Amino acid sequence: MHFARFPRLHLAHLPTPLERLDRLTKELRGPEIWIKRDDCTGLSTGGNKTRKLEFLMAEAEAQGADMVMTQGATQSNHARQTAAFAAKLGMDCHLLLEDRTQSQDVNYNKNGNVLLDYLHGATTEKRPGGLDMNAEMEKVADKFRAEGRKVYTIVGGGSNPTGALGYANCALELIGQANDRSLAIDHILHATGSAGTQAGLIVGLKAINANVPLLGIGVRAPKAKQEENVYNLACATAEKLGCPGVVSRADVVANTDYVGAGYGIPAESTIEAINMFAQLEGILLDPVYSGKGAAGMIDLIRKGHFKKGERIVFIHTGGSAALFGYTSSFE
Repeated sequence: MHFARFPRLHLAHLPTPLERLDRLTKELRGPEIWIKRDDCTGLSTGGNKTRKLEFLMAEAEAQGADMVMTQGATQSNHARQTAAFAAKLGMDCHLLLEDRTQSQDVNYNKNGNVLLDYLHGATTEKRPGGLDMNAEMEKVADKFRAEGRKVYTIVGGGSNPTGALGYANCALELIGQANDRSLAIDHILHATGSAGTQAGLIVGLKAINANVPLLGIGVRAPKAKQEENVYNLACATAEKLGCPGVVSRADVVANTDYVGAGYGIPAESTIEAINMFAQLEGILLDPVYSGKGAAGMIDLIRKGHFKKGERIVFIHTGGSAALFGYTSSFE
């Protein structure tokens, strides 16, 4: 895989740290736990979308765009990072925010990522939950285009083959870090939602023959649907990278037991995971993605799925800014 063939804007703070979680490892009395700090990618508190946006926004520039549009939930990390990236480039940004939770909480609707969207100069529109948000976005984009704007649209989560390049590249970065410190990794896991992070990672891992299984902890879709979405995107990403067929259906594994009541609604296990990381390691997770991913990891360790003597890497996808929209969940 030769990523220099693709347009890219090098704005992320890379490589992100790979750290051992000593106190969490001791508390859970299971495998040795490491964390890949993709909450430290830079641009408006960081997160996993910055890796994707390096490729997506480079493509936007190459196409002569003067406005970028994307969509996501009210407290979307992707929307916030897109707004920050656009601000850095001097490009207008318009966001469609979907009301997936129906929360009437003032902090949820005005604080956290929503506040940061505005601070970065983005304009927003709201939509009720359950719509085809990519289709809604294209309708709005066409209105701007009719006014003469050159609009580049980004699918939710930045999860298309261009965006997934960021995480195929991350797989190389992570395995390189492990190799440099003679760290044999037995498992990698992370929160999976719009599919781009997991799809990119599995393509990268398989293309370099890393022989490390990857597990996505789902935050929204049922298992069969999540795995189908990831596999389809992984195949398209592998095709783009010039290694078609490198991923098999059996390589794509998601566990969706920790979604709870639904997307964006923290479960008790989510809150426990956030508190454990904050109080044991000084690391902030978010209530939508990384908190549920960590909850899955903690429970699977307790059940013996990950065993003492193994080494696991949890990829922190960021999103701590959303905590300020969920103050009521911690009262």
